[in-house]
Amino acid sequence: MVATHLLAILCFLTFLAGFIDSIAGGGGLISLPAYLFIGLPIHNAMACNKFSAGIGTTFSTFRFFKNKVLDWKVALVSAISSFTGSSMGTNLALLIDEKLLNKIFVCVLPVVAVFILLKRDFGDENNSDSIPKVKAYILAFVIGIIIGFYDGLIGPGTGTFSIIAYCLIMKYDLRTASGNAKMLNFASNCASLIAFIYSGKILYSIAIPAAISGIAGNYMGAGFAIKKGAKFIRPMMIVVIVLLFAKMFLDIFGKMF
Repeated sequence: MVATHLLAILCFLTFLAGFIDSIAGGGGLISLPAYLFIGLPIHNAMACNKFSAGIGTTFSTFRFFKNKVLDWKVALVSAISSFTGSSMGTNLALLIDEKLLNKIFVCVLPVVAVFILLKRDFGDENNSDSIPKVKAYILAFVIGIIIGFYDGLIGPGTGTFSIIAYCLIMKYDLRTASGNAKMLNFASNCASLIAFIYSGKILYSIAIPAAISGIAGNYMGAGFAIKKGAKFIRPMMIVVIVLLFAKMFLDIFGKMF
């Protein structure tokens, strides 16, 4: 059992993680360390995190869908391929040099952050209709399988990268891209969650209260994203990218200091 005050801290942090994740992705940067902070072993922490994050994402996805702030056909294609990609990433994790991927992202993330800061109209308008439907579905499939593979292999920043991909490649506005990313992320979470359920690593007495807090955070965050749009989502994405860059930088160079 976990002490009551530690469980309270965990619930607050999973609420915050859900709020941020529903807007700009990257909630795992807060929630996974929170599980480790209260003393869970890494595999139990990862399993509980997938449980709470997966359930929370379900509610934010529903809110985006309910308010028609996602292209559900495109998002569904991405979700299907994301599920497949996440399964592949999980199964092939041991065959890929994770440190190499981290080094690549450490180089790429600052460029992405600068791009979003300088390109002030990034994600302001939805020009996705300019892409032919067949091409859009192909792009959605490719985005889903690549992002899903990354989620299964590494994880942090999946939602953020999804939003960026939908904006840059498929020309969605940030609000719709966030909605699409939620459905993609929901599918990739499900693929990993199934494996964790069968592994028996989920500690439900901890994961369920955290999931309830995550639901509240996801639901509130989705509401902010829907109402405020790009002006609210863009700065949140910068915060997430900075956090993601710091994490990956420490993963690579932390042992040197």
